[in-house]
Amino acid sequence: MKKTTSVVILIGLVLVQLSQAQQRRRPPGGRVPLEVQEKSAIEEGFRGVTTDGKVIPGLFKIKSTGVSTAPVRVAAGKFLASLSESQRAATLFKVDDDEWRKWANQHHYQRQGVSFADMNKEQRALAFGLLDSALSARGLKTTRDIMRLNETLAEFKKNWDEYGEWLYHITVMGKPSAKQPWGWQLDGHHVVINYFVLGDQVVMSPVFIGSEPVRAEWGKYKGTVVMQEEQDKGLAFFRSLPRVQRKAATVQGEKGPTNCLAEAFKDNLIAENIGIPANKLNQAGREGLMKLIAVFINHMEQDHAKLRLTEISEHLDETYFAWIGGSADDSVFYYRIQSPVIYIEFDHQRPIGLTRGRVPTRNHIHAVIRTPNGNDYGKDLLRQHYKAHHGK
Repeated sequence: MKKTTSVVILIGLVLVQLSQAQQRRRPPGGRVPLEVQEKSAIEEGFRGVTTDGKVIPGLFKIKSTGVSTAPVRVAAGKFLASLSESQRAATLFKVDDDEWRKWANQHHYQRQGVSFADMNKEQRALAFGLLDSALSARGLKTTRDIMRLNETLAEFKKNWDEYGEWLYHITVMGKPSAKQPWGWQLDGHHVVINYFVLGDQVVMSPVFIGSEPVRAEWGKYKGTVVMQEEQDKGLAFFRSLPRVQRKAATVQGEKGPTNCLAEAFKDNLIAENIGIPANKLNQAGREGLMKLIAVFINHMEQDHAKLRLTEISEHLDETYFAWIGGSADDSVFYYRIQSPVIYIEFDHQRPIGLTRGRVPTRNHIHAVIRTPNGNDYGKDLLRQHYKAHHGK
């Protein structure tokens, strides 16, 4: 009898431990686990962000831009050459691999490639050299500061297993080439960059940037701050609009806990145009909107950013600006900029890492940049390349 009782107690303890382990693995708020979201998104295939589920054809062309991509190619080659055989095997994927689409902002996502944590000093320098070759000085600083603020979060939580400045992974898709398609991805908590290259063309999207906290008030990187330009210039643009246009742009007066739609595993997001179209704005308003767009696009290397802004300006009349939230100096808010060739979201989020709550705060920010209508990850350019050169 005693033996039977002991067995029952032992089984009970095991079940409790299993339940606790499952609770630890369960994402906050009972959301669908990331691996389930990933599997579902990949099985669905890729279409791209659209307004109605239908891709607008003919928006993107394979062409010479006259802006060299050699610096990125050389930097990627040097980085790959510095890796060990096993690191290189874990980092390299085919150019059309689904690895492109396997990224997430959350810290607990299982990532591929080689992490900065597993790199030696030389390899880290070459990895940052790759980022430096593709990004503007501001883009590199933003990326590096987000990584630093992840260290601040690790210090606050005393948890370096899940947070920290080196828990970021790099993968390379395809072989760095002057003519053949290839690219790379940086994936980690609060910063994700997808960078596709075909000849001298570049598609840098999806891009995710954000942080919690957005300002380090303590620790190793005290004084580091991010996302203030995106925040302040967004608010300044909204305030610059005449009252009737602010009303037309506002789709909701009260900011929710989170409004961002186009984050991880949302490659086929259907998001209708909302807010006010740019063709309703006066010249000052149109110029102001382009300046706000440039705040996000100028994370790219300068010459490629200019090309991208030209492409966006050609569709300015089809561009919409939408606003959710208040417009006071300390308001929390969300805004979206959307056209056939650009999709940008900025969102003040509810606290998750530092505390828990439902009320959004300026100390937790997310922003997403996408290329709608099938050209995230350069997929439309890759499709055209395959059709022209491989008959598929």
